[in-house]
Amino acid sequence: MERRGRMDCPALPPGWKKEEVIRKSGLSAGKSDVYYFSPSGKKFRSKPQLARYLGNTVDLSSFDFRTGKMMPSKLQKNKQRLRNDSLNQNKGKPDLNTTLPIRQTASIFKQPVTKVTNHPSNKVRSDPQRVTEQPRQLFWEKRLQGLSASDVSEQIIKSMELPKGLQGVGPGNNDETLLSAVASALHTSSAPITGQLSAAVEKNPAVWLNTSQPLCKAFIVTDEDIRKQEERVHQVRKKLEEALMADILSRAADTTKDMDKYAVQATSATEEENVTLWPSPENPYSCK
Repeated sequence: MERRGRMDCPALPPGWKKEEVIRKSGLSAGKSDVYYFSPSGKKFRSKPQLARYLGNTVDLSSFDFRTGKMMPSKLQKNKQRLRNDSLNQNKGKPDLNTTLPIRQTASIFKQPVTKVTNHPSNKVRSDPQRVTEQPRQLFWEKRLQGLSASDVSEQIIKSMELPKGLQGVGPGNNDETLLSAVASALHTSSAPITGQLSAAVEKNPAVWLNTSQPLCKAFIVTDEDIRKQEERVHQVRKKLEEALMADILSRAADTTKDMDKYAVQATSATEEENVTLWPSPENPYSCK
């Protein structure tokens, strides 16, 4: 791969670098990959990974990962698309929203409000976070149990294997529930996924569970884990490239073989139809 060097990215906080790498071999030769590096040297390969790391410190809704610039027009297109989706839903079209079935319920408990009337200029005060935050249903991921993906032939696709260090918490927890919880956390939240940081959650998950994190114990993704995953991706891409190249060569060989076969058949047919003509004694200009 050809590296063009790291450049400053003004759209991100100071110290962030952008690097573009051009592929030199394989079926994707000529295409480029874009990476971003934090001030500490941490490498990021995608916009979701970058958003999880930065959290709410930077608004990346209009950030273009390929160019490294803020694109306000992109944000306007997304807003227009959302408005069109809402209009289509009102017209009775099928709902294609991929939002997970998380039930948001209104609080049935009275919200504490302190009213101070000792002075005429005092106003009613309340906690905005307490007012806007709605309770979420605990262990809602269990509703996804028994649901499996299948291919076009209706064969159930085998679910992926989770790392051994990833352990679930909560009642009736299994690998399917844990996989659903991790996938939903990556889908619905841009915050870093750390698992349940409190040790008390193992004693009573219903009380100490953090609903914004998946149903698993706290875990840390090390640089060694990232390196192993990158190596696995590289090996899979290499196998795919070899398989595609073998398929191309096989098709070319079959085409050449069919052309040779048709050429031999055409030559044989021409030789069978070719009749030698000889002049007769009566008429030397005629042929038998």
